[in-house]
Amino acid sequence: MPIHPTSLIAAGVHVPASCTIGPFCTIGPDVVLGEECELVSHVVIEGHTHLGTGNKIFSFACLGVAPQDLKYAGEPTRLTIGDDNSIRESVTISRGTAGGGGETTVGRNCLIMAYTHIGHDSHIGNHCILANAATLAGHVIVEDFAVVGALCPVHQFCRIGRYSYIGGGTTITQDVLPYSLTSIERNNHAYGLNKVGLERRGFTPVQLKQLRHAYRLLQTSKLNTTDALAAMRAALPPQDGSRATEEDEHVRYLADFIAASTRGIIK
Repeated sequence: MPIHPTSLIAAGVHVPASCTIGPFCTIGPDVVLGEECELVSHVVIEGHTHLGTGNKIFSFACLGVAPQDLKYAGEPTRLTIGDDNSIRESVTISRGTAGGGGETTVGRNCLIMAYTHIGHDSHIGNHCILANAATLAGHVIVEDFAVVGALCPVHQFCRIGRYSYIGGGTTITQDVLPYSLTSIERNNHAYGLNKVGLERRGFTPVQLKQLRHAYRLLQTSKLNTTDALAAMRAALPPQDGSRATEEDEHVRYLADFIAASTRGIIK
């Protein structure tokens, strides 16, 4: 396999022959690389870190590094990364802590742009985009197809719902509603449905209409969150299979997301 002579590869590391390792990379002894991974240059991978296939890691990225947590005492925690991710320059991803489940995870087909930080015990879904200098504290959940804009700090234990879009520079201290547009330009409010993004992902007109109605109940009906949630559920067919269809799944998921929130939602 092509390994640059300036790179330091610990004994016992699993590196398939299909991988490419550029100059000045450092790989620790408990790292496992999948097939066809590429480390461009100056990449550091430490700890019990497992990468899937087809990942491209750019210069000065640091993966599986010790968590930035004073309680961490050197436990053998993990970082697990799926397939076909692009991890750009100077990204840092910390491994987990014993108190947070012991593992940080990144799904597949994600674009993690330069200077992004993913804190310990965070879980990133599939097809996510984290733009430049997005900063995720520990225990953050980013669900599938979510976009976190540039320069966005995200507070510990926040959950970012699937298909949501967060505008650049927005400080996130509560859960971000799925399917929403959330931005500092509107005083950190969810100011509508992520219509363009949902259309690009193949949402049907019926699904968009149902989600738009749910958002109106939540945002403009003058109902409080509890009453809006009840009205949202009342409009759904029963789940006994007699009337429930796939068209209803997204509104049902939105209602379940709100009900499960522990930090409150950005409304």
